[in-house]
Amino acid sequence: MLKKIPNYIQYIFSNFLLLIVFNIVFRIIFFSFFAELETATISQKQTAFGLGFRFDIKLASIAIFPLAFLILIVNRRFFKYVFYKNLANIYLVLVYIILTLFYLTDFGYYDYLSIRLDAASLRFLEDLKISSQVLLESYPVFKGLFGLLIFAFLIYKLLKFFYNKFNKSQINPTITTKTIYFIVTFLILAFSIYNSFTHYPLRWSEAFFSKNSKVNQFALNPVLYFFDSFKFRSESVNMDEFNKYYPIIAKDLHLDKDTISFERKVVFKDTLQNKPNVVFVMLESVGVKPLSYYGNPINSSPKIDSLIPKSLSFSKFYVHKSGTAASVFASVTGLPDIENVKTASRNPMIIDQRILFDQFKGYEKLYFLGGSANWANIRGVFQANIKGLKIFEEGSYDTENRADVWGIDDYELFKESDKELRKLHHQNKPFVAYIQTASNHIPFTVPDQKESFTPLQKDEISEALLKASGFKSVAQLNALRYLDFNIGRFLERAKTSGYYNNTVFVFFGDHNTMMNRNKQYTNEHDLNINLQHALLFIHAPKFVKPNVYTKNAKLVDLFPTVMSMLKINHTNYTLGRNLLDTLSYQNPSSFVYLKMKGEPTVGLLQDSLYYYKTTISKTKGLFNLDSKNMIDLKEEYPDKTLQMDRLLNAYYHSTKYLYYNNKKSDE
Repeated sequence: MLKKIPNYIQYIFSNFLLLIVFNIVFRIIFFSFFAELETATISQKQTAFGLGFRFDIKLASIAIFPLAFLILIVNRRFFKYVFYKNLANIYLVLVYIILTLFYLTDFGYYDYLSIRLDAASLRFLEDLKISSQVLLESYPVFKGLFGLLIFAFLIYKLLKFFYNKFNKSQINPTITTKTIYFIVTFLILAFSIYNSFTHYPLRWSEAFFSKNSKVNQFALNPVLYFFDSFKFRSESVNMDEFNKYYPIIAKDLHLDKDTISFERKVVFKDTLQNKPNVVFVMLESVGVKPLSYYGNPINSSPKIDSLIPKSLSFSKFYVHKSGTAASVFASVTGLPDIENVKTASRNPMIIDQRILFDQFKGYEKLYFLGGSANWANIRGVFQANIKGLKIFEEGSYDTENRADVWGIDDYELFKESDKELRKLHHQNKPFVAYIQTASNHIPFTVPDQKESFTPLQKDEISEALLKASGFKSVAQLNALRYLDFNIGRFLERAKTSGYYNNTVFVFFGDHNTMMNRNKQYTNEHDLNINLQHALLFIHAPKFVKPNVYTKNAKLVDLFPTVMSMLKINHTNYTLGRNLLDTLSYQNPSSFVYLKMKGEPTVGLLQDSLYYYKTTISKTKGLFNLDSKNMIDLKEEYPDKTLQMDRLLNAYYHSTKYLYYNNKKSDE
């Protein structure tokens, strides 16, 4: 059978398999001498090994791919010309040397810091003299270099053997056969890089499946992890600036000013006898502007309109950054997303955090979404930080009719979520769930009919009314109407299933939808913070009295507020606070992160005032959002400008500090 396969194809896959074995050998060495998995369960070890092998295969495929692609193009000519032989040998020897150096450096780095090699290791190059001296005094560097030369020579001999072996077996495939082998080889190597049967490729976040960080570290491949973290190498904390502004954030959050610590223990003398359930529902692209309750001229949200007066609502609730992944990260970790490159969830160096979601003791913890948790590396944020969390994603549900790129639609998502919550209710198990919706997102996929819901047709809405509403299209309007309908159906199911009365439902928007300028919130639109002004209301007739909270609120306040409301003892390590503690926090603020004219910008909202500062050119502005005239007030109110500037800097640098200094302990 093998004799019928062209020799150049055999050569490619032999080297591919050799690279896989090479990576696995180093994984076994790491497991044997460095991994520290004594406290890990057998199941955790098995999962870590399985993921690790997949990462190793991915790296092997990436390493061989450039050479394989060249060989597939030249095919039989590869063994005819000495040039290709020398090129292949030089390339592969360099690959093995580079990989070996990475693995050996990783061993030393992990032995020193108990973390796999990442881009933060480049900081040791800042003082090369000291780092070199430590290296020379701690490790047998010269013996290692000599050993590396011997290793390179042996690899060269092995590669030469491979080349000569396959050079002897010659066949003359037809053009059709060559084409088939080209396609099949390309697809195998490409799939080895993608390494997943889901809609998202294998990513580093999948390695963070356990609360035991040693297990997660073992699952990683240090070469892939280094380059995954490389894009975030400059995103570190400026300790001088943090120390300068810490007293200000300490005053704002009532922290100890003499010792740097964000730890606040919240203990209640009397706790609730029965544990209420909690369901956080992230409403995709729902701000206040598109809602008829907040003055939109189109009847866009009748169900939400009816719920808000029966709930505790927050009229000045702002998310930190206008992106779904950013808001998921911030709501779960209690830290704003202020990453410049992509999102904080994609930064492998900061997802390991001490969070409040994990402190719902005695609760079943669940996360529901219609697509894959590999999206934006969200899996790592949830799974690495929340012990016992059950993730329900594509492939987890009984009924899966994929609606679009985001997976099953909100109707099916709520329906499937209700099934699981109903089971727990009947088992008398309290639960805390996080449901992430997606249908109110481009491409705005809604069904032609779903029970009583039918989408509006274009001729049913006049152009004048659509323009006055700020909606960009009828499709955008229908997506919101469909989400509104599904919220109503979800609560109806909760009543039927029996857990409605004993559940606190927290509905919040991850950001506002992109809308045209109209008569609503014009100042926010012109200042580019309209996307941050989102919806938040807490619906639980048994536990929450209807009220309107008119002071500023921010996304990281979600969990501290709900846990305090339900008298759940907890330790808060984050920048979030209890919004209902009006005695301690009389002048709360909202912290936002956005871009103005392409430049990263931080902003602070207090009452009707909005202060912003660009992070590069340091352009500043102070505006009154309630004013009819957009006038910069920073010169007129210098003291207020300075006060807000200091608090803004305090939030920004404290966020950076906590990214890297709020690591949880292994459990």
